[in-house]
Amino acid sequence: MSVKVAALIPAAGSGQRLGQGPKAFVEVGGRTLLERAVTNFTQHVDEIVVAVPSELHREAKHLLPDDVIIITGGATRQETVYQLLQACTAEVVLVHDAARPFLAADVIERMKVAVLEHHAASVVTSVADSLIEAATGQTHDRSKLRAVQTPQGFRRDLILRAHDAANASGAHVTDDASLVRALGEPVALVEGSSWLLKVTDPSQLELARALAPHWDAQHNRATLTPYLKPSSML
Repeated sequence: MSVKVAALIPAAGSGQRLGQGPKAFVEVGGRTLLERAVTNFTQHVDEIVVAVPSELHREAKHLLPDDVIIITGGATRQETVYQLLQACTAEVVLVHDAARPFLAADVIERMKVAVLEHHAASVVTSVADSLIEAATGQTHDRSKLRAVQTPQGFRRDLILRAHDAANASGAHVTDDASLVRALGEPVALVEGSSWLLKVTDPSQLELARALAPHWDAQHNRATLTPYLKPSSML
């Protein structure tokens, strides 16, 4: 039996730190961050669901393929992801930040395999910089640390249970994997990529715009293509 996979893209934030309006609709290399996020998944999942601000539904429908499901996001990222989970039907979900425009196919495929085996997984990368505590100056062994990226992947029933528990307890987080860990469940770590930068401020936007032509040339993703296809997981 094949397993259906969905990409869930919370894109309902205001983008206050970036200062250019809703971040997912900012252009990088001639396409919005939202378009790029969807394009990355087009040949790798069975279903794509995105959450946007209510006033940008029409613009999102204009930008994205007809088969992409568009919903209104919540007041917080946690609330938005919960609504995305309610809107999809897949057994496996990959939750990805729209602000990370350069997601490679091999990372997606590694995540799908990891979720099948471990039920929950998170993309991470090694920490290159030395780390200290601001208050004390104490250093930390970076070899034991990882920076969290996205996508994070889960069996849908598991992450729904984790969100229900958080809602019941009043817990608020920005990281879905931490909700699963709060249930006492393990989360596998999958090697990510230095390409998976997150656009949060003007300097990162400038960097993303400089990198976009090289990414597009390498990955040949100049246009959006229909994404629905049988899952290749099994």
